[in-house]
Amino acid sequence: MAKIIAFANQKGGVGKTTTTCAIAAGLKEKGNRVLCVDLDPQSNLSFSVGACSEDCATIYDVLKGDVKPLFAIQRAGVFDIISSNILLSGVELEFTQTGREYLLKEALATLTSKYDYILIDTPPALSILTVNAFTAANGIIIPMNADIFSLQGIAQLSETVDKVRNYCNPNLKLEGIVLTKFNKNTVLSKDILGTAQLIAQELHTHLFVSTIRSSVAIMEAQTNQQSIYEYAPNNNAVMDYKSLVEEMLSVGI
Repeated sequence: MAKIIAFANQKGGVGKTTTTCAIAAGLKEKGNRVLCVDLDPQSNLSFSVGACSEDCATIYDVLKGDVKPLFAIQRAGVFDIISSNILLSGVELEFTQTGREYLLKEALATLTSKYDYILIDTPPALSILTVNAFTAANGIIIPMNADIFSLQGIAQLSETVDKVRNYCNPNLKLEGIVLTKFNKNTVLSKDILGTAQLIAQELHTHLFVSTIRSSVAIMEAQTNQQSIYEYAPNNNAVMDYKSLVEEMLSVGI
C-alpha cells in the first residue's frame, strides 16, 4: 500500500517542485515503486521530467472523471507521473459539487496497491487543489526557503492542515519542514534555522537535519529534463537531497 506524501507551501519559489522530483528519484533509486502527481497548473514538475501535458490524459481529466487514473500514468524515465496542465487553474470555479475535496483521494485509491510512494506536487496557493492533496495524503512535507517570508506563510498552511484534519482527513500528519536554498555560513540562515526549529516544535513536527544548498546545476537538470542524480551526481545540492531521502527513510517516512 502506497504512502502518499504532499509537498506544500503557498509561497512560490521555495523549491517545492524540485524537492518533489528529487525525493521521488531518490526513493526510486532505493528500489521503490514511485508515482508523482503534478497538481500544479503551471506543470513545472511535468516539464522537468519531459512528461506530456497537452493532447494527453492529465490529472485534470482524472479529477473530472473523464479518464481512469491508470490510463493517465506516464512513464517519465526515473519514475511514473500523472501530469498537469493549465486547465487545472479553473477547478475552483468548475468543481463546485459536494465532496469535491475527495476527488483526488478517490482517484488515488485505485493506484495505492501498485506503488510504494505517491508524491503530490501542489500549487503555491491554499486552493481546492491543495485541500484535495491534503485529503488524499498520509503526510505533508513543507519545503521552505531560509528567509523570513517563508516562515510567515507556515502559520496559514498550518490552519489549512487543521481544517482538513477536522473535516476530511483526521490522520493527516505533518512529516516535517525542509530548509532549501540554505547557506550555513550566513547569519540569516543560522537565525532562520533557529526560528524554524521553534516553529516545528509548535506544529509538533520534524525539522529535517538535512538542508538543501542552492545550485545552478539543479535548474540546469530540470531545463534539460534530466534526473539530478544523473546530471550532476556529485553536486552539493544533489548530495543534500540524497541525505534527505536517507533521513526520511530513517524516521519511517
